[in-house]
Amino acid sequence: MKTTLKLLVAIALITGIASCEKSEETPLDNTIEGTYTGTLTSEGLKSAAGVIAGSTSATADVTKTGDGEIEVHCYSDELDTIFMLDYFDNHDSVMVCLTGDAFEEMYGHMMGEGHMGGGMMGDINNGETEWQHHMDDEHQSGDEHFGGFDMSNHTFGYRFQMTDENSTYMLDFQGSKNR
Repeated sequence: MKTTLKLLVAIALITGIASCEKSEETPLDNTIEGTYTGTLTSEGLKSAAGVIAGSTSATADVTKTGDGEIEVHCYSDELDTIFMLDYFDNHDSVMVCLTGDAFEEMYGHMMGEGHMGGGMMGDINNGETEWQHHMDDEHQSGDEHFGGFDMSNHTFGYRFQMTDENSTYMLDFQGSKNR
């Protein structure tokens, strides 16, 4: 009887210890901040050595810098750039838009010129997302945007519009958030 009791206690202890061990898979937080690793892709990716077809490994570090604003540092062997973006909730996504001078250069007016009275987000209509509000107040139909975050899949994508002396080309970053 004592042997059976000792065996049951030993099994219970082993089971209890095993169930308390931390999993190697830690869950991702549900914020946009973090490091995203992935690829930078283009039909004609420019480098010092010439044109590279296909893709290369790349990383994007995303840091919140203020209310509704992030800094993105995207780097690879072919690209190293830091830029600012505004971000807006949109259901299961977070959309991004250029900010400051880059916004004005792209869209032909300063942020806020399309807004009709009140604070930027103070007049959101019932059921309207931050992104829908931004699009209604700041943009015209057909305005292009270059990326965002898929919160369900913990991914970030961004399209860089690049120019060299002869042409404009696109580089696409797509990465997954690191654990």
